Amino acid sequence: VLKDAVTPSMAIIGGAKISTKLGLLANLSKHVDVLAIGGGMANTLLYAKGVNVGSSICEPELLDDAKQIIAEAEKNSCEMLLPVDAATVRDRNTNEPAHILSVNEIPENGSILDVGPATMRLIANRLANCKTLLWNGPMGLFEIPPFDTSTNFLARKAAAMTDGGTLTSVAGGGDTLAALNQAGVSSSFSYISTGGGAFLEWLEGRDLPGVASLKSKAHRADKR
Repeated sequence: VLKDAVTPSMAIIGGAKISTKLGLLANLSKHVDVLAIGGGMANTLLYAKGVNVGSSICEPELLDDAKQIIAEAEKNSCEMLLPVDAATVRDRNTNEPAHILSVNEIPENGSILDVGPATMRLIANRLANCKTLLWNGPMGLFEIPPFDTSTNFLARKAAAMTDGGTLTSVAGGGDTLAALNQAGVSSSFSYISTGGGAFLEWLEGRDLPGVASLKSKAHRADKR
């Protein structure tokens, strides 16, 4: 997926905090054609682009890091897809009805809990032309409907393409697996890793001790 992927290739990356995935985003921008970002981590990138994200989850202390990620993607000719609209509530009150707003219209007490329909269509339309997908992290607060809408929609789109033989789909991470199970599509993905931290380390381009040991043993066996 990272070295010999059939192109065009896309990575869908979500989750709450960008601080846990800085290395992941930096490495993926070197290997995929499209990087679609959702979840709370997208808010920090939007903030770095001058967007007011209201009371949404955001890590303003990582402003410089977020700007660097955006610059890296541009340098690597990796198309970065950030939310253009969002499902929002006031002060993170998940009991009130969600309002769909442009990301440029988020009020000070507004909290983004999922990407909106325009963003879903944007990602789905780009995915339709891709041959390889790597997925880590939900696009919204998928545990609480209706904030699972985008994750379910995109997961089912990827599953249908995989079943149709036009897409190789690889996903991993605990929340990702839970989200795909909730969407009812985990059996349709080409490969799912149950590894959490190990999967992220692999995507960051780091050596995994167990894999390195197996490769070393295989190399010695070949020499014999």
